[in-house]
Amino acid sequence: MKYPAPLAGLRVVEFLGLGPAPFGCMMLADLGAEVLTLRRPGSELPALVRNRSTLEVDLKNEDSIRQVREAIASADVLVEGFRPGVMERLGLGPAEMSAVNERLVYARMTGWGQSGPLASTAGHDINYIALSGALHSATRRGGTPMPPANLLGDFGGGAMYLVTAVLAAVYERDRTGLGSVLDIGILDGTTYLTSMLHEYRSTGRWSDEPGTNRLDTGAPYYDVYPCADGKFVAIGALEDPFFAVLLEVLGLEPELANGRHDPSSWPALRERIAAAVLLRTRDEWAELAEPTDACLTPVLGLDEAASHPQVRDREILVEDGRGGWTPRVPLGYRESGPSAQDLLRSWTSDSRVPVTPDAAGR
Repeated sequence: MKYPAPLAGLRVVEFLGLGPAPFGCMMLADLGAEVLTLRRPGSELPALVRNRSTLEVDLKNEDSIRQVREAIASADVLVEGFRPGVMERLGLGPAEMSAVNERLVYARMTGWGQSGPLASTAGHDINYIALSGALHSATRRGGTPMPPANLLGDFGGGAMYLVTAVLAAVYERDRTGLGSVLDIGILDGTTYLTSMLHEYRSTGRWSDEPGTNRLDTGAPYYDVYPCADGKFVAIGALEDPFFAVLLEVLGLEPELANGRHDPSSWPALRERIAAAVLLRTRDEWAELAEPTDACLTPVLGLDEAASHPQVRDREILVEDGRGGWTPRVPLGYRESGPSAQDLLRSWTSDSRVPVTPDAAGR
């Protein structure tokens, strides 16, 4: 199904970095925004740079800085992910840019945020989620915290927070006529993601001891189990009706549902579920459970996900031409954008500043 691009006409200037900012700008581009991505001369493109118009600029060169200023003067949004103070030293800080474009939404994407004792120090996803408390929750009882790749901090607490903040600021600007400066920290966004856990903890429904709660593998009906072929299934039968169906699918007696919410019953219940799951292969369990409400699903690898009927039906993975797959936003996805120079010309053709030709653009 084709949808109109909801962000068509939104102009974004991106200073290319790594991780959350490229993902956020990719999402804006997938939703139809015109994203002009600025990168250092000769630099390799990292992951997540698609549907963008890229332009090489030397930020130590006055002509390049002038061209960057012209682009920002015509933009709706600026996204940068440098350490605090870098853009100000380049003469491209929020104060300077708002003077030439008062409608500009200036989004600053960092790990620690623009303030605080760690603001100027280095870090990565694993560091931000560790300090937020989120990594602690990804721990089995008696085990070691297991970082979920860089999905939680960079993309969940960073990029999605960036996109949400940008869209909120654009909405606010449309009412006030004025842009704003956004201080977006991965630490902040990841901490926000722990809202439910904090609420549960305050009301006595979440323990600080990892691996003892309903949602952190403490409960045997919310966990991952090995199958006869060494592959795994995920079980999430939290509610009583779903757990009853799970017992039926696994061939276990319904009486096991009695007292299942009592943590003292969990070790014995876990043993029964684990022993039952070991009797069949992953795909055999998936076939048995699929038409039911057992909340049992196969744990698929990235190479397998694209072939699952639900994923195919939703058209959320497309072939990337390299033997792999590209996840996509179904709304407004486009294959490629215009060249950087064409984009700049369209931005400035009816604007207050002319475009400066630059052979570095593609």
